[in-house]
Amino acid sequence: MDINFQNPGNLKHRSDTVIYNGVAYVSGAVPSDVSVDIAGQTDQVLAELDARLARAGTDKSNILSATIWLEDVNGDAAAFNQVWNAWVAPGRLPARACVQAALQVGARVEVAIIAAVPNT
Repeated sequence: MDINFQNPGNLKHRSDTVIYNGVAYVSGAVPSDVSVDIAGQTDQVLAELDARLARAGTDKSNILSATIWLEDVNGDAAAFNQVWNAWVAPGRLPARACVQAALQVGARVEVAIIAAVPNT
């Protein structure tokens, strides 16, 4: 049983991604610049997820599930979905949950995903 813990930032409290049995569990990503609007924050989060997936040997076409937290789900869901829908792989829509939550560091969005890692 081989578990791969990916923690490029040497964080003390979590790994960015844990890969086990052909599945990548990607921890929640938040934007680095919270001064921008929800669309800009979503762009940043999705770019970070792309990077984490690439390090895991997979990509967004293999996402199985996504959990999305929005600071204001009723106010921000439409703008989030516009960016999300342009980003996800066509015809490969993951199962998804989207809820409202108080978020860290002034973020308006956080996304965690689970993805298949082919050929593992």
